[in-house]
Amino acid sequence: MRTQALCFAAVVLLALGPQALAQTHSEAYKDNIYVTGELKPVDSILKVKVGDAAPDFTLPSTAGQKVTLSRYRGEKNVVLSFVPAAWTPVCSDQWPGYNIVKDLFDANDAVLLGITVDNIPTLYAWTNQMGRLWFPVLSDFYPHGRVAETYGVLRTDGTSERALFVIDKKGIIRYIDVHDINKRPPLEALVRELKKLR
Repeated sequence: MRTQALCFAAVVLLALGPQALAQTHSEAYKDNIYVTGELKPVDSILKVKVGDAAPDFTLPSTAGQKVTLSRYRGEKNVVLSFVPAAWTPVCSDQWPGYNIVKDLFDANDAVLLGITVDNIPTLYAWTNQMGRLWFPVLSDFYPHGRVAETYGVLRTDGTSERALFVIDKKGIIRYIDVHDINKRPPLEALVRELKKLR
């Protein structure tokens, strides 16, 4: 019951859009958002599919540690959240949205790994403005976009797609959403896919 209530609250907050979530940001944060304008919705070709083993990787995190995908095998379901760039409008709302619904990930025995092609100092400053995030934020900066390229979500401009990959405890990809880069993926779809792994 508590999980359903949290899910409903999160969906309502996310549906209200940037204005509702902006209250979680400082004024300085809002003034530092770079407005990209409308972008081509999808600009890459996937290299993996549902049912494939998720390609392993190790990336540095803003916490100063390296995170390896396979370390979660047998222990946690994993959601990879690729976002295009720090300090951009949709990205700057998507991750704080996940931050307020940590219980939904816990209830589905899942961890979230946030990934961008930005460097660590940029990600550190950006996520610091968001407040404390419960999930690791990883830099796919060098070699530039190697993990995004491996999954097939590196765009021609060098940023990554806005993409979600749900990976089960066996390391198998169970869900992929390469979303319109201009829009936030719906939380309810992600929760539905996570519940299928129970």
